[in-house]
Amino acid sequence: MNPNIPSASAGAPAPGAPTSGRRKRALLTLTALVVTLGGAWVAYDMLVASHYESTENAYVQSNLVQITPQIGGTVTAILVDDTDHVKAGQPLVRLDPADAKVALQQAEAALAQAVRQARTVYANNGSLSAQVTLRQAEVARVRNEVVRAGEDLQRRQALAGIGAVSREELRHAEAQVASAREQLASAEAAVLAAREQLASNQALTEGTPVESNPAVQTAAARVREAWLATQRLALPAPVEGYVARRSVQLGQRVAAGTALMTIVPLDQVWVEANFKEVQLRKLRIGQPVTLTADLYGQQVTYRGRIAGLGVGTGAAFALLPAQNATGNWIKVVQRVPVRVALDAKEIAAHPLRVGLSMHAEVDVRRQDGKLLDERAAAVGSQTQVLEIDDAGANALVRQVIAANLGAAPRAAAARAPQPAPGLPASPAQATAAGR
Repeated sequence: MNPNIPSASAGAPAPGAPTSGRRKRALLTLTALVVTLGGAWVAYDMLVASHYESTENAYVQSNLVQITPQIGGTVTAILVDDTDHVKAGQPLVRLDPADAKVALQQAEAALAQAVRQARTVYANNGSLSAQVTLRQAEVARVRNEVVRAGEDLQRRQALAGIGAVSREELRHAEAQVASAREQLASAEAAVLAAREQLASNQALTEGTPVESNPAVQTAAARVREAWLATQRLALPAPVEGYVARRSVQLGQRVAAGTALMTIVPLDQVWVEANFKEVQLRKLRIGQPVTLTADLYGQQVTYRGRIAGLGVGTGAAFALLPAQNATGNWIKVVQRVPVRVALDAKEIAAHPLRVGLSMHAEVDVRRQDGKLLDERAAAVGSQTQVLEIDDAGANALVRQVIAANLGAAPRAAAARAPQPAPGLPASPAQATAAGR
């Protein structure tokens, strides 16, 4: 072997040296990348993600206005169907008017009878007052008879002392005096009974004319009730919206309060976002919310705001709330509904339907809002469609009363005679005397 020729292994690198160096550089690069990504994620979480709370558990909600009749009846016309758009006040369903008309006629007849009966009660004041006067005249006559019989008895007693009058005649005179006194007591009792009857009748009439008599007023209220029933035969839409869940059919006999259909005002929708209880720490009323609907995707974005936070979890208000004190228990993170108000212009441009899924993201950087709304509650919604002017009912009541008052004066006090001697004047008589 030539010593001048180096060997193949002399001065050569180790066989695994290049591979080990590359692996070390790759691990260092990967470590740096992981650290960089971790730092970026921590920075993103601290600077961006921590300022937002989001949930996919959000759905569109709206008022569901049920259409229910205020009276019972048979359906004779259905003027709308599901998905139809209706205006406030537009008639939806009509009921058969026959029953309501018959009830109104019966109420009118009852009012007429009440007026005539009241007139009879007022007229009885005169006859009862005359009875009192007659009874008082009878008392005066019997009192004179008692005086005369007493004088006759005194004369006979004086003559009996000298034997000019027999004992039998004297007993006859004494019997006449006793009889006269009994008649006087009976006549005075009759006067008292007549006065009580007059006072009892005046208690039903004094101080009020016929049209203000309680019995007449009760019958008049029934006429108004029957008249209102005739005005409620057509069921109007209380709000503007779309018809849904129509269940009423022609010829159906419905009772008051039966749900016939639902009106959904899609211009008044809101979003109910159900956030986890751990997400409520930074949520405040008034914070802006960005929402997207699965219906439109990311192409349409809604800008809303938190209008209120629920006062309880969904489980607490469930139909069958959980009984955590029974059996084995597993902790479940609860959710609280958060009401998100939407912009009316955005809803008009891109309409939503009740129950649609939404993605809600809340910007929680502003913390100056409140957890609970402390403002005074305002009127949430109202309608004047169901208000009925009762001027027609009042006119009908006046017409029926006037038709049954007859030619007699309207005021009962004007028809009442003067009070009997010894009786105070009633308020109605005093009013008549003043007139």
